[in-house]
Amino acid sequence: MKKQVIRTEEAPSSPLYSQGVRVGSTIYVAGMAGIDAATKQLAGATIQEQTRQALRNCEAIVKAGGGRLEDVVQVTVLLANPADFAGMNEEYAKVFATEPPARAVAPEPRRTSHRRCLLRHACYFPGKRIEPVSGVSRDDPPTNTW
Repeated sequence: MKKQVIRTEEAPSSPLYSQGVRVGSTIYVAGMAGIDAATKQLAGATIQEQTRQALRNCEAIVKAGGGRLEDVVQVTVLLANPADFAGMNEEYAKVFATEPPARAVAPEPRRTSHRRCLLRHACYFPGKRIEPVSGVSRDDPPTNTW
């Protein structure tokens, strides 16, 4: 199966990594911080604001790859401060209220000054054929950088 790079202007990007990669019926989403793609700034100072934006970023990439949040099977959350777990969980539960995916939460080994969390997703589309996203190829240049 051929690897297909997923790109969207709805989430932060960098020339150093792919926002997402799809192989067959599986999408892997890179670690997304709570950065607003339009402003290239953190969405706010609180864990709730940053978690909400990180989840939006991941959702945008999943959708750009042809998926839905219901297809997410694995989420990894890295927290800069373990004391932020309850605030992160508050926002996470709003997005994955029923039939949540498997999840791992761990401290972020490389803490930055203001970034409070980093999320990544893996999605699987059982029994579905996913058409390639038009205009996206592994040779296209990134749409944004931050």
